[in-house]
Amino acid sequence: MWKQKTNLTEVDAPALEEHETRLDPSTELPAPTAEEELDAETKLAETGAREEAAGQTEFGQLKAERDKLLDRLARLQAEFENARKRAERERADYREYATGAAAEQFLPVLDNLELALKAKGSAEQLRSGVSLIMKQMEEILEKMQVKVVPTVGEAFDPRFHEALGTVERDDVPDQHVAEEVRRGYKIRERLLRPALVRVAHNAKQVDE
Repeated sequence: MWKQKTNLTEVDAPALEEHETRLDPSTELPAPTAEEELDAETKLAETGAREEAAGQTEFGQLKAERDKLLDRLARLQAEFENARKRAERERADYREYATGAAAEQFLPVLDNLELALKAKGSAEQLRSGVSLIMKQMEEILEKMQVKVVPTVGEAFDPRFHEALGTVERDDVPDQHVAEEVRRGYKIRERLLRPALVRVAHNAKQVDE
């Protein structure tokens, strides 16, 4: 009985090995055929071609956008340059017009000065004629909103006055303008030139 079992065991072992041997090859993947390899290569090439075509399309779009932006920039630069030149011409024309308009108003003054030089009269008559011309000049300046800077009796103001020195005066408050050496002018509130003055030093007022 035991021997029979042994024989069965000996017979079963090779059968099991044969069974295992037959199962092993079935677990391996079959090698691709030439057709399958060609098909895979074709698909890979098509994929690469599509990606290359997409990249070229995107590159073309970016290049077109860049060219468009460069063209727009060039146009803007040209427009800016034209606007700058136009503004310069307008400023030059305005300055020329303003200068011409101002000079035209002084032409009658020059005419009267020329007549005064040609006139034959006394010193008093000449002085009277010059005074009239000066009054005419002041009227023209007033129309142009050019005004004389107030001086004598005014408190010294370094914004409008330029001091040439001090003078001892008892009749003028200390640090006030005592004498005017040369007139100053301003247009509206903008100073054209300061008035040259001498400033009072009132010793009595300082001591008090």
